[in-house]
Amino acid sequence: MCGIAGVCRTVDIPKGEWDDTARAQVERMVDRLAHRGPDGGGVFVGRGVVLGHRRLAVIDPSPAGRQPMTTPDGRFTIVYNGMLYNDAEIRAGRACAGVVFRSACDTETALHHLSATGAAGLGALRGMYALALHDGRAGTLLLARDPFGIKPLYWARVETPTGPEVLFASEIGAMFEHPSLRPEPDLVTVSAYLTTIRTTLGERTLFRGVRSLPPGRWLRFELRDPDLRATGGAVETPAFGGRATADDLRNAVEDSVRSHLRSDVPLCCLLSGGLDSSVVASVARRHVGDLRTWCAGAIGEPPIDGVPQSEDFRFARDVSAVIGSDHREARVTRTIFAERWRELVERTGLPLSTPNEVAINEVARSLRADGCTVTLSGEGADELLAGYDAPMLAAAEHVARGNADPGMFQLACAAWIPPHTKASLLRPDVWRAIEADAALVEGYRAEYEAAASGADGALRAHLRFHRRVNLTGLLQRLDSATMLEGVEGRTPFADVRVAAVADAVPMQELLDVAIAPPRPRTKLALRRAFSGALPEAVLARPKASFPLPFQRWVAELAAELGSSGLVASLVEPAALAAVRAEPSRYWHAAWPLVNLDLWSRRWWG
Repeated sequence: MCGIAGVCRTVDIPKGEWDDTARAQVERMVDRLAHRGPDGGGVFVGRGVVLGHRRLAVIDPSPAGRQPMTTPDGRFTIVYNGMLYNDAEIRAGRACAGVVFRSACDTETALHHLSATGAAGLGALRGMYALALHDGRAGTLLLARDPFGIKPLYWARVETPTGPEVLFASEIGAMFEHPSLRPEPDLVTVSAYLTTIRTTLGERTLFRGVRSLPPGRWLRFELRDPDLRATGGAVETPAFGGRATADDLRNAVEDSVRSHLRSDVPLCCLLSGGLDSSVVASVARRHVGDLRTWCAGAIGEPPIDGVPQSEDFRFARDVSAVIGSDHREARVTRTIFAERWRELVERTGLPLSTPNEVAINEVARSLRADGCTVTLSGEGADELLAGYDAPMLAAAEHVARGNADPGMFQLACAAWIPPHTKASLLRPDVWRAIEADAALVEGYRAEYEAAASGADGALRAHLRFHRRVNLTGLLQRLDSATMLEGVEGRTPFADVRVAAVADAVPMQELLDVAIAPPRPRTKLALRRAFSGALPEAVLARPKASFPLPFQRWVAELAAELGSSGLVASLVEPAALAAVRAEPSRYWHAAWPLVNLDLWSRRWWG
């Protein structure tokens, strides 16, 4: 796992001093990504392109795995942030074609595969990746991101005195090392964040002019074109033939976990004691002799609205005892929560998404200090296998009522600050300027339509929506919280082969809304698939994911709310005053507003 960055321009402009200037810019960009790759770095300068890399050495830590990596003939150069889980399969195919490999690194496999196949070959890659591939002979630069968006990739087009340039990076903050790109807020996405707590809206980010390459998409820039025009497309994903069973699901999950265990450095598992992480840890334990597991959370905190806040430690210890792991804990206090929250916004340059990003970062700090570099996590199971009880039940009821405007239903169902309250929250001129959240509403409608394409019913479409929207945000959370500490987070459920099987399991075998609580009615196929392998209490446990009592703890920073000029200029003074006075009562507004306040102070004071 690594950090990548680069810049390109048309090759028809005379070189002059551009190479030296661009190299210095890219060196500064990758320096900003040093936490993602503490084990070294490098820069490649080609005609019209400079590529930079920071390395977290996980597979083949020898110098042979260094990047940027170039083919022996000098034509193709790659910078790659990811992990290829079908490395042996693809490598064998390239070896049969005559390729002689110089390392055991999956980066070299991806380089030779894509140099032979181009963008059409991306669908054969099973793994997580964000990459840039330069073809010096054809004069092109290919950017690509894995189908789940596990690894981030941002880009921007800027105008310079010598013509347009395109720059890209694993993190937005690194891109502002380019003198032609300055941080300016995108108010449409800022408003969307208040409702969704997601830092992107489709391709838009919180910064004007900075785009996120969507999951499963690629762009190819023509460096011989004075306008640096790009073509793009989607990465193909596999399908499962026929109807999948619980046994098919178990086989797919176990195969995915096994493939995710490849590492030349110490590896562990996150274990909350919930179903998803327990499945991953139990399968991993059968293949790792001395598996360390880690849990994070708060101790001694009473429930909030009936939701337990401190049960993870007990359940995780029980699972650890059953599977025989070496179990550790990272505890988050009210003070740690406030400190880490502020620090995470400062270091990432973005507001947080979910509050438990703090817990994930805290456990990443702990496991890295304990000598682990790679950790497996349970993200993805809920979005693939219908794991969210209340949202799925609400979706089923909505479908039964006719499924009117399903995109708007999804937006309202998951809103922190509902769109219909924005007119009274935001200042009138701001509300008019962002056209009453029109882009947010249309974006959610478009996401639902995409999710519904080819779905076997409206309820499946709602589940696919969770994968397209919810999971992308959760994977971004995992990436940022772990990579800040130089830890590679892997997600065996967020795997294209597991997803293909999950999509072929009949909906009634995933979710049964007729089942009365406390019996579980979600992820039924997964519970059946691993029945007997885990304690019954875990198989029947409701959804849990390193919960923190942020509703009470948000008050630690809410007193500062409105101190940034940006937030004060966007939000009605009376609304700010109400949230500042009673943050625990208005926690659904306090969380995104305080995050935006911290973020805006980070960039604009």
